[in-house]
Amino acid sequence: MKWRAYPPDVLPLWVAEMDVPLAEPVARALTGAVARGDTGYAYGDAYARAVSRFAARRWGWEGLDPARARLVPDVMRGAVELFKLLTDPGGAVVVNPPVYPPFYAFTERHLGRRIVEAPLDAAHRIDPGALAEAFRRATAGGARAVFLLCNPHNPTGVAHSADELAEATALAERYGVRVIADEIHAPLVAAGAGYVPYLSVPGAERGFSLVSASKGWNLAGAKAALALAGPAAADELARIPVEVGHGMSHLGFLAHTAAFAEGEPWLDALLDGLAENRALLASLLAERLPEVRYRPTEATYFAWLDCRALGLGDDPADRFLERGRVAVNPGPAFGTGGAGHVRFNLATSPEIIAEAVRRMAAAVSSG
Repeated sequence: MKWRAYPPDVLPLWVAEMDVPLAEPVARALTGAVARGDTGYAYGDAYARAVSRFAARRWGWEGLDPARARLVPDVMRGAVELFKLLTDPGGAVVVNPPVYPPFYAFTERHLGRRIVEAPLDAAHRIDPGALAEAFRRATAGGARAVFLLCNPHNPTGVAHSADELAEATALAERYGVRVIADEIHAPLVAAGAGYVPYLSVPGAERGFSLVSASKGWNLAGAKAALALAGPAAADELARIPVEVGHGMSHLGFLAHTAAFAEGEPWLDALLDGLAENRALLASLLAERLPEVRYRPTEATYFAWLDCRALGLGDDPADRFLERGRVAVNPGPAFGTGGAGHVRFNLATSPEIIAEAVRRMAAAVSSG
């Protein structure tokens, strides 16, 4: 999709695909399956066990019990299944904008729930006051509601701290809101930033998490994910129909399992490259587009660029595409706080990043 959705003269720095070679353990798992003719339904707990061991090695979290995991086709479809369990038609889903646009699409258009926004603060951190007000509105009249937490956050790249997550959890419990954490970007946390798995937070026993190797190892086209439950939510997770897992690709299951089990050296090399790309982008923007505000991120492979000082209106992505032939994600699609911003995909070569910034600067100077 990344390289085919636009004409050939457009540099695509939008959708969440990386320009990287496939991790060797993943390639081996896939080619081995094809050689065996192993293309049936996904089954078993190998994926969950691989994630559990990865979490213990990588994050020091020993609490991921494979018995409290359920196969789901991908993270957003896993979220939808949990929405069905935890809310009623017309019920509320609280989000922290600016946030991943499919949160809105799947909640409102696909499932008939309503979004209640609790915008991040100026530093892109969770705002407890805004969250409490959103929870109050979401549960008015005794309605059941959920908080769809993005951890780490897309598009801002913030990795929420243990204290922030604990405070959000306490607020959710106070208002009777259930928490579902989208943690698809968890493997992509910069060195020194730290990542806190949501279900490791005290008080999160009734929460849920959704994890996948999709972003960390560039496996968006090999669909697979896990829904995880805290100890007090396991019975609810078990109510997701087993048939939901049949939507997962078996090849995806094998690829994701291999990534979590054997893909850490490749992931470490990727993170080194992303750190270099963040520094490169900051340097190029300072030189060519100094009006653009960019805070190098703690996680993900996105840059959230504040272009408001350029005077390009609410959707600068349109100017960058039409006059610069660079495709970035329009900020308004991310909800409140997105106007005047764009999301820029860093997971490409330094040469493409440099050319993209050159084109963006030319698009601005062209008037």
